[in-house]
Amino acid sequence: MNTLILHDYFESLEGGGRLCSLLAQGLPADLGYGFAKAGHPFLDLPGTVTQHDLHSFSRLPLWRQFKLTQTFSHHAKFLQTYETVIYSGFYTPLAISHHPQGRNILYCHTPPRFIYDQREFYLKSLPVWLRPALQRFIDYLQPRFEQAVAQMDVLIANSKTVQRRIEHYLGKPSTIVYPPCDTTRFIWQGQGDYYLSTARLDPLKRVDLIVQAFLTMPEKRLIVTSGGPELEKLKQMVGRADHIQFTGWVSEKELTELVGNAIAILYLPKDEDFGMSPVEAMAAGKPVIGVAEGGLLETIIPEVTGVLLEPALQMEAITQAVAMMTSARALKMRQACETQAQLFRTEVFLENLRQVI
Repeated sequence: MNTLILHDYFESLEGGGRLCSLLAQGLPADLGYGFAKAGHPFLDLPGTVTQHDLHSFSRLPLWRQFKLTQTFSHHAKFLQTYETVIYSGFYTPLAISHHPQGRNILYCHTPPRFIYDQREFYLKSLPVWLRPALQRFIDYLQPRFEQAVAQMDVLIANSKTVQRRIEHYLGKPSTIVYPPCDTTRFIWQGQGDYYLSTARLDPLKRVDLIVQAFLTMPEKRLIVTSGGPELEKLKQMVGRADHIQFTGWVSEKELTELVGNAIAILYLPKDEDFGMSPVEAMAAGKPVIGVAEGGLLETIIPEVTGVLLEPALQMEAITQAVAMMTSARALKMRQACETQAQLFRTEVFLENLRQVI
């Protein structure tokens, strides 16, 4: 089968990009994208995989997103040479006009949250003078995105949470295929003296609540291993507290070492689409302190592979969960965590996706 996977872009080590990289190798299929950071590890692929880089990079907020819409809408004629195109991301579906004859499949990580369920949050997070620009971009993208989705032959949701969003906002049925976890790479390596946060430093990930909780627990060590727009704000919050460490984005090797040697992972996003970080943690035998909403309800087994806190997160609940998740308790959960992660291994993902496409 002559197949192309089209992804928005490869910049940080985010789950959608990892999925597309694994999919390109596993099907196999060729790979296209709006732009890519030089040396991105997800693009270290076999020579049999042809890559199409559309070089649509911009550092300017909103202009970057608009430029991607234009690139996929007008500069993706190479899609015509493929029988099947699998779209991943918010902007790639607009390229469907270049593939009217073949089979079109959208792997939906979520309908764009800045358009739908979190529109007000994103608008309020911007300076007042910039909000009209975002609203205009939403008004531009929403009808084009919905028109593209309506033309898809198959919609795949990455979780029940996303399946419900697709039905609610787009009025379309979808099939669930959970994302893949590379269980050969995320493995138990030992147990250090630290807890780990791997979520992107974005307001919806609520890493600030984790940091605030650890500021009240100077005897507990926290490593925050990611980047994002809230990095400097969180560093200022921590000040000179030396038991909280920020690494920024790290290499694939460093990430697997940090996960593989942690006591446990803290992951508290607001209504997460799926949440790959908890599955990667469990693959490494590490329990998860999570929140009882979104995709985490589908991956974490309460009191068996982790702890799920009530969605109305309270600081006291976070600190109590950390206090209870001792090294000894985490060790007792190791086997159950590793077993649960096997349900999401790459081979299961590829087999389920092949059945759909």
